[in-house]
Amino acid sequence: MEKTIIRTATEADGAPLAELDRRTWSTLHAVMPRPEPPYGPFFTERSRPEHFLVAESGGRVAGYVRLMPATPLAANAHVRQIQGLAVDDAFRGLGIARALLRAAADEARRQGATRLTLRVLGHNAPARSLYASEGFVVEGVLPEEFLLDGAYVDDVLMGRSLTS
Repeated sequence: MEKTIIRTATEADGAPLAELDRRTWSTLHAVMPRPEPPYGPFFTERSRPEHFLVAESGGRVAGYVRLMPATPLAANAHVRQIQGLAVDDAFRGLGIARALLRAAADEARRQGATRLTLRVLGHNAPARSLYASEGFVVEGVLPEEFLLDGAYVDDVLMGRSLTS
């Protein structure tokens, strides 16, 4: 397998990232409805290329992580939040999600953050296990926060320190 590089997204990544999002959509991790045509742009004013780190292998987009300030408030400018992580099925099991999480932590530190948080659906055991193995701990649970495919699903809040 080709060496994987992780880099900041560019405008040219919009179409491949949008396609990846559509291919990997699942109620295991998505609370929004399945994307249907006509598709809007992947990048928007609130979700710009610089918010994404892209994993590329063999010239192909293999995955991405979206890293954002948790809120626009100055009082928690020290917190970054992962607001999306996807890996192409063809690249699963190669450590790409783990590499993206580590790159997100490094980028968050570079931006001056001391904490990294995320939200994950309670029934997404593989993601929860990965996050725990990377130092994230459950910091809160919103029970039955979402109704997906006729079942109530918890919203699990996880976080970790970037200083220890």
